[in-house]
Amino acid sequence: MAQQIGSSQMAIEDFIVFGPDSDHRRKSSLVASDDPRIRRRRSDSHDKNTACFVHSLLNGEWNIPHEENEEDDDDEIARRPMDFEPSNRDSELREYDRVAVVDYASRLPDQSVPTVVHSRHLTKRQLSDMAWNVRKLSKRLGGIKLKLMVKSVFIVTKAHDESLIKLTRDLTRWLLSKDRDALYTVYVEQPLERHPNFNGARLVDEADEPSARDRLKYWDSQLAADRPQTFDFVITLGGDGTVLYTSWLFQRIVPPVLSFCLGSLGFLTKFDFSHYQDTITKSFRDGVAISLRLRFECTVMRSNPRRKPAVDSEGNIVKKDLVEELVGEEIGDTMTHVPDKVFQILNDIVVDRGPNPTMSTIELFGDDEHFTTVLADGVCISTPTGSTAYNLAAGGALSHPENPIILVTAICAHTLSFRPIILPDTIVLRLGIPYDARTSSWASFDGRERLELHPGDYVTVSASRYPFANVMPAGRRSEDWVESISKTLNWNTRQRQKAFSKDVSAV
Repeated sequence: MAQQIGSSQMAIEDFIVFGPDSDHRRKSSLVASDDPRIRRRRSDSHDKNTACFVHSLLNGEWNIPHEENEEDDDDEIARRPMDFEPSNRDSELREYDRVAVVDYASRLPDQSVPTVVHSRHLTKRQLSDMAWNVRKLSKRLGGIKLKLMVKSVFIVTKAHDESLIKLTRDLTRWLLSKDRDALYTVYVEQPLERHPNFNGARLVDEADEPSARDRLKYWDSQLAADRPQTFDFVITLGGDGTVLYTSWLFQRIVPPVLSFCLGSLGFLTKFDFSHYQDTITKSFRDGVAISLRLRFECTVMRSNPRRKPAVDSEGNIVKKDLVEELVGEEIGDTMTHVPDKVFQILNDIVVDRGPNPTMSTIELFGDDEHFTTVLADGVCISTPTGSTAYNLAAGGALSHPENPIILVTAICAHTLSFRPIILPDTIVLRLGIPYDARTSSWASFDGRERLELHPGDYVTVSASRYPFANVMPAGRRSEDWVESISKTLNWNTRQRQKAFSKDVSAV
């Protein structure tokens, strides 16, 4: 079955571009190919030894520990653990355009526009194929275990919680012990090195293993961003917010994440820390069940100032119109927008009025259609995982995390008829601030990196090529989610209706 999985998937490029002759390109989504500030990928073809966990699976890098017989049925094959060994872990990270776009905001109006440009956005067909392949892989992973060759472990501890530092110390000391099946390299957050409750220098002495001093290392956000291929496995101690922070740290490559429930919520944290030794031992020895959580790729696009006013046939100045620029007929070679930043999000993107006293005006587009103009405090675009977060508070629908959908929910809309809407994950949404808007709006990504959107700016939202690999308890994928919303949100909790009483004497 592993070979069938590999052969049925298409290879996914880290950075997909289309030439200027592509029918799917638009001036509003162009990136210059000759700008020296763009970090270019190597010119070679797709690296079959890619460090991305999910993409390696899509490319069929599986090792089957058991030779299949023709008599074996699919159920028997699915129950066997499979080995997956990421390759070239020690090699340098490929230059895959970590930010993916360049900030053109500083380009002077009188500078010339590059003649060769490329579109960053996937075509409808390619986006559909990519989403379908990731969904198919996720479904296959639901019935098997992946045995990982773990050498380095990345630990994320809930911020501002002093009580978890001692637990982090206990976990680290246990992983560094000579009694483990392998000599693991353990990474903990840099501030813990000199924290009195952690005391890294004393910890390595307690491990009673000479190599422990070299195997205890410290990470910061820059290391996680620059060298994500260094880490084979991630363990989080905290709540759902800690898992979201982990997703934020790994903007592209995401190692498998096992989360212990030590926070307030439990939608993403499925393991009890009191049994951490047994849980980790079984995960490394027997394999893990992986759930691929859909993430969104969000690109902030800035309006490009005109070099000279546009005039019509009668000599009148033509005002800029966002709807016309994004879905109208393209005229001339002017680049209407330039990219600024790209984010991979696990929960939601929220575009709201920010500190402004008046409500926001937001244009909502889907693919090449103008959906509607939103007059509200804001709009929440949520992943299925984020359906229980801001989307829920704004009145949106709950969604099982394995649904391939995009949830769109208005925040305090100034209308009686704006109902939440659910769209397929193959649609590319765009949320823009019209040029005639009274005020600017603000965008936040998983509650972080809050950016101001000026009139004319917009944000694209599409399914990410880098889903979040979440380790789940085997065999309880659907049951755990229903149990979480019932326990955490008291979903559908009420006093049971009494049955009709029967007259026993009449029987």
